[in-house]
Amino acid sequence: MNWYLKVLKNYTCFSGRAPRSEYWWFSMFNFLISIALSLIASLLGDEYVISGLYSLFIFLPGLAVTIRRIHDAGYSGWWVLCPIFNLIVLFFASEDDNRFGLRPADIAR
Repeated sequence: MNWYLKVLKNYTCFSGRAPRSEYWWFSMFNFLISIALSLIASLLGDEYVISGLYSLFIFLPGLAVTIRRIHDAGYSGWWVLCPIFNLIVLFFASEDDNRFGLRPADIAR
């Protein structure tokens, strides 16, 4: 849950790097929250409003962490516009220090 909250706090930070763990933990919690909201919305009968508001709320933080994850693999954030390449890059391991900053594991030490 800490990774999810960390991404929400850094929702305007498109520079720097995000390790794989940060991206994938955020994605997992986002997926679980979306499922929970869909179940609640289907019980209430107002599915589009709740899921639409959550999608609007989570769009910018999700975009920011994706761009930082692409930076971590050593590529420009503009590659987010190419979905196939983007999906492949999200599984790459972190590079050592690159033009986007220190490797995130080194920053934590």
